[in-house]
Amino acid sequence: MNINITFVGELIFYSMFIVGGLSYYLGKHKTSNPKIATIIGVALCITPPLNLVYLIVLMLKNDIVLNKELKTTI
Repeated sequence: MNINITFVGELIFYSMFIVGGLSYYLGKHKTSNPKIATIIGVALCITPPLNLVYLIVLMLKNDIVLNKELKTTI
């Protein structure tokens, strides 16, 4: 089976959008800086196994807790 380099390029190009969107969504809930999580996810699209591992690591990470509702009484 011959794999054309154009097919590989298109696979990487389309995976950048998909993994970028998923990285931003997961980064918004799991990290304090979702833009950096998105940039790392898109950069790892050059090697497809690494971007899948990165998404799995983000999914397994615990959600961040914002202390907006914390009120102190004196």
